[in-house]
Amino acid sequence: MADINVTPMVDVMLVLLIIFMVTAPLLVTGVAVDLPDARAQSLPQDNTPIQISLDAQGQLFIDRLVVTPAALLPKLAALREARSDEARVYVRADRGLDYGRVMQVVGDVNAAGFKKVALVTDGSRPVAAPEAK
Repeated sequence: MADINVTPMVDVMLVLLIIFMVTAPLLVTGVAVDLPDARAQSLPQDNTPIQISLDAQGQLFIDRLVVTPAALLPKLAALREARSDEARVYVRADRGLDYGRVMQVVGDVNAAGFKKVALVTDGSRPVAAPEAK
């Protein structure tokens, strides 16, 4: 007989699936603790992203403050020290700018130590369907 009998394997897989389905919710909950009430406020968290903008003339802004290209990296490094490890940076650039200029700014952001960098686009225009070949 050249066929492999897969019935025992299916039985084992179903048993493992049931075991994981039962134990997974128990792992998430952890230890039940009745926490006391407190009058203290929660710690302030700054979740607002840093916005870096490049206008049509190539002028650079950090959150509406004008910055020279030479001062970008030191200012970003100072912001990096003041923010948490999870700080987000949004880069907004005019569509007429040179791609290399935008990537230079993104490189400076990365060199300053920010890991979460996003390029902001205008999503209001509909996407054209690709042409059939």
